[in-house]
Amino acid sequence: MPLLRMRDATFANGDAAAGPVALTLAAGERVALCYSSPREAGIVALLAAGIVKASSGSVLIDEYDPRVQSVHCKRIAAFVPHEPFPLDEAEFARYVEYRAALWNLDLATARADAERLRARLEGMHEALAYPLIGALLAKPRLVVLDRPQPVYAPQILAAVEDCAVLSTHTDAAAARAFE
Repeated sequence: MPLLRMRDATFANGDAAAGPVALTLAAGERVALCYSSPREAGIVALLAAGIVKASSGSVLIDEYDPRVQSVHCKRIAAFVPHEPFPLDEAEFARYVEYRAALWNLDLATARADAERLRARLEGMHEALAYPLIGALLAKPRLVVLDRPQPVYAPQILAAVEDCAVLSTHTDAAAARAFE
């Protein structure tokens, strides 16, 4: 069964528009989508993660429709934004505590997982690594990356392990790094 199905999914709100997008992504697969504008790439990433609702067409995450079953979708899909996350070391510890409480995770396990992920992402700027770490703490099955830095593709793909990955890009070479 597909983990993500987008059937002619579009989003339109004022001057923000994206789509239509049609794709099927199975567990463990990767897809990198390239768009002509950062805005469209960002909207498609938000659609794929179930954060914004499709204006037309459909998005299903596993068997759930984000329009009516958003909580189920958020347990499956994790979103990593394009914008860097300005956290220092002390704030990162609080962020891990927050994510553990949000997902009802054992705090000691969440801290250990966060440290393991930090080691895997060694050399990656903290502002880019911390949101990825936070997204992975709940052990999602689908990771949606909005315009990730291609220079970190090997580290990011290794950290997400066997998750399905959808990434959006505005540069074809960057997209190829995540395939």
